[in-house]
Amino acid sequence: MNPVTHPMARPHPPRSARLRSVLLGAAALLALSGCELLGIEDPAKAAAAAEADGKAVGAACRHAARAIEDCYARNPRASKAAVYAGWREMNDYMAENKIEPVKPVEVDKNALPAMPGLPPGFSLPTVPAGEPKAAGKGTH
Repeated sequence: MNPVTHPMARPHPPRSARLRSVLLGAAALLALSGCELLGIEDPAKAAAAAEADGKAVGAACRHAARAIEDCYARNPRASKAAVYAGWREMNDYMAENKIEPVKPVEVDKNALPAMPGLPPGFSLPTVPAGEPKAAGKGTH
């Protein structure tokens, strides 16, 4: 007895064709998962990294007793909102744990010795002698 077949029914593809399509799909997924290796950044990861960097900058500025305005001026590429969030979190943490700020030490880059291993012609930016220091403007 022959089973009744539907007129729209299609025969199943051969097993090798199914295996080939599964392997091709797996290879495509594997190739696309390596987009970061090709230099294509994930916008969400980049935004999260920029936010974390800004918070770290703000926390470091607060720990070093720098005013938030000085922190903005020293780090113009950092998000001001992220810098402020990090600065404020560190301020609350320091107050809660009674941690004293660490006074920053200004280094005269002109007095540094030559560093071995730098490319020829590389030099550190110079600090003009008559320029006032930014430290001491504010302590919060």
